[in-house]
Amino acid sequence: MENVNENRMPLIGDPLPKMKVVTTHGVKNLPDDYAGKWLVLFSHPGDFTPVCTTEFVAFAKRVDEFKELNCELMGLSIDQVYAHIKWEEWIEENLGVEIPFPIIADDGKVGKMLGMIHPGKGSNTVRAVFVIDDKGIIRIILYYPQELGRNIDEIVRVVKAMQISDKNKVAMPADWPNNGLIGDHVIIPPASDVKTAKERLKSKEFECYDWWLCHKKL
Repeated sequence: MENVNENRMPLIGDPLPKMKVVTTHGVKNLPDDYAGKWLVLFSHPGDFTPVCTTEFVAFAKRVDEFKELNCELMGLSIDQVYAHIKWEEWIEENLGVEIPFPIIADDGKVGKMLGMIHPGKGSNTVRAVFVIDDKGIIRIILYYPQELGRNIDEIVRVVKAMQISDKNKVAMPADWPNNGLIGDHVIIPPASDVKTAKERLKSKEFECYDWWLCHKKL
């Protein structure tokens, strides 16, 4: 692995550390092999476990939605690649779902580096989610305990929301696109000077509760 600061895990806004990983789809170089694409990198506690199985089926069924967002999926756990392959076969044979994305066979280095190791649970990884943008920058980090499976709707939502935010230089309200106050509107960054603040309230381009809370439909 290259350019990895092992003294701390990467944070939001940091580049994903460069690493070479073994996966069910062969060796991958992160984040270089995904340059120009968004990536959802998610860890699970272990193969052949019930909650993880439901999650992988759920992710697999939503692959096309992620691809429409120019976003790829990649799983990870501290299991050998042979276990990953056998688990994939079991899922396809018994549940009728093919796992179309790669799964990293981690020896513990990636999990430790990204803060995925579950405290007090040996080498098991937590249910971590790293959303990495098309420039290799970590934009979102989510953690779930072993007992709670992830909500795939939320992961699709945050990828879509961040892409819209980046493209339009806007912010997204709570529960977007179904916010209780402004529906599917987006929030305009607050004015940074008196002149702009006064103009905001007269603008026909926005709707405003006040000069610091203006919104519009894209």
